[in-house]
Amino acid sequence: MPPGNQLRTAAWYGDQPLELQFPGDWDVTVLWPHTPPPLSSDDILEALARPAAGPPLAALCSGKSRPLVIVDDLNRPTPVGCVMPFLLRQLGDAGIPARDVTILMARGSHGAPRREAMLRKIGPEAAANCRFVLHDPSHDTVNVGTTSFGTPVYVNRAVLAADLVIGIGGVYPNHTAGFGGGSKLALGVLDLRVISQLHHRHDSCGWGSPALEAAFRRELDEIAQLIALRFLVTVHVNADRAPIRVRCGDHRVYYREEVAFAREAFCAPLPDGADVVIANAFPNDLSLTFALMKGDYPLRRCGADASRVLLASCSEGVGSHGVYPIVRAPWLHERRDRLRRLSLLTARELAGKLVGRARRLLRPRRSAAPRPDDVPQASRQHRHPIWLYRTTQLSGRLPSTARGAHVVPTWAEVVTAVRQEQGCRERIRVLVYPCAPLQILEDRQGMGVA
Repeated sequence: MPPGNQLRTAAWYGDQPLELQFPGDWDVTVLWPHTPPPLSSDDILEALARPAAGPPLAALCSGKSRPLVIVDDLNRPTPVGCVMPFLLRQLGDAGIPARDVTILMARGSHGAPRREAMLRKIGPEAAANCRFVLHDPSHDTVNVGTTSFGTPVYVNRAVLAADLVIGIGGVYPNHTAGFGGGSKLALGVLDLRVISQLHHRHDSCGWGSPALEAAFRRELDEIAQLIALRFLVTVHVNADRAPIRVRCGDHRVYYREEVAFAREAFCAPLPDGADVVIANAFPNDLSLTFALMKGDYPLRRCGADASRVLLASCSEGVGSHGVYPIVRAPWLHERRDRLRRLSLLTARELAGKLVGRARRLLRPRRSAAPRPDDVPQASRQHRHPIWLYRTTQLSGRLPSTARGAHVVPTWAEVVTAVRQEQGCRERIRVLVYPCAPLQILEDRQGMGVA
């Protein structure tokens, strides 16, 4: 059965059920993922006690007194609070009290979330007893070495102060790395200059691509080794953001299996032939920025004449991304970002860059046709804009338009806009992706339909 058989919205701010009233002439199909039942507390405890690879946590704790737990931030749906009590119990059994445990939230280049929501994510036991730190990518980072790709690695100082580094994260589709999770958790505790360098150095792997041997993933693996990420807890969630699978231990051994699980469980058909495509940005609907980055993938794969609807709470408003600020980019962002990357170079590397730049400037210039990527997507591929229905009003106002999306406050306005776009059809075929940020679209007929 589908998880709860009901859409949800407002991740980390209620995880509320979302009721949509569809007109009678809309033929609606909801593409639920095929996920196993949610785990019980005993299931999670058993998973932590039996690592999928590598030594158990108790063995790693021997002689240690300053453990650090890196957790992903609120822009990832990982229910850290479901795991943390059992992790703290294991550390306590090894002689490490919760007061000596530091929890570092891997914010990466994302905007700073609200403190009450961060503490809600890690759970009441950890919030009450552990030291909690939010990573700041612009301050207090130290160098721990250089990768074989030549990237100097600056990491949060708290990582170096620890004598055991543990991680808790998930495995979710991602444009740059194909999938997040595994060693990519380490990216979230790096200096902003390094994060930008890594994103610009490597080509995008594509949404939901395995890409396990891609250069970006290989460099992330090196970085995870440099910061001594020894024990990683990987949590999969369903469309309700409830945990359905937990693996732990040496991520280098088990990560491939977790990517395969996510690709199979969340595989859904392409929206071919649909008159209306609805993508629910839950469980990545924290902000407008991440709703557009993570939730609109089905809307970019549908037909040119399809109406496109995005559902998102945007509980923390616009949000931000320090490398790709798709909404309200700061003044001179691209120049400042380039200067950050240049600041990582040695004098010799910088001189080489300047010489190469001078040579390019001296070459005869030729006019070139605009690349397809230079053409706005809406005008190149789709006739209709994206209608973003903001499902709650938990934060301040949003811009009326952003990256081709029109923000509207009521479902009735969405229905009216779709009727105008689709004209006088007798039946309107509607496809709903209930957890679009988790779903992988492939040409498999019948997959994921319920």
